[in-house]
Amino acid sequence: MDSESGLIVLEYDIIQNDFSVAGEASSNLKKVLKQLGIPHQIIRRVAIAAYEAEINIVIHSNGGKIIAKISPEDIELIAKDNGPGIKDLKLAMTEGYSTASNKVREMGFGAGMGLPNIKRCSDEFNLKSDSSGTQVTIKINFFSE
Repeated sequence: MDSESGLIVLEYDIIQNDFSVAGEASSNLKKVLKQLGIPHQIIRRVAIAAYEAEINIVIHSNGGKIIAKISPEDIELIAKDNGPGIKDLKLAMTEGYSTASNKVREMGFGAGMGLPNIKRCSDEFNLKSDSSGTQVTIKINFFSE
C-alpha cells in the first residue's frame, strides 16, 4: 500500500488451463474489498468482472496477470495475458460468441459472456489485443456522481 495516496495494489498470476485454481484471484480480491468496507453492490461488480477476466485468461491465453489498483475513490482492474490475442474484437464483444473448445464448454465455461459481462460491470472499459496478448482495463467507481 502506498500510504501517501492510499493506493493498494494486488497482483495475481493466472496460469493457462489451470482450472483447479481458477477463481481464486477474484475470490481473494472480494475478501480484501469486504475487509476495506467497500459497499456490497460494488464488490459484486468487481467480483464478476475479475472472475470473468480470470477465466478468460485461463481458457484463451498463454497465461497472464490480474492487477487490482484500489484507491479511496475506485478500483482499476487490469487483466493482461501473454497471447495469442483476439482476432476480431467486435465479434468477441458479442454475447454468446466463443472460441472455447468443446472440452472447456463441457466443464461449464466458454459461454461467450465474459467480455460483455466485464463491460456491463464497468464504469470505464478498454480492450486492446494483438498477437502478443490482450489487455482489458476497467474502472469501477465507489461513489456515484
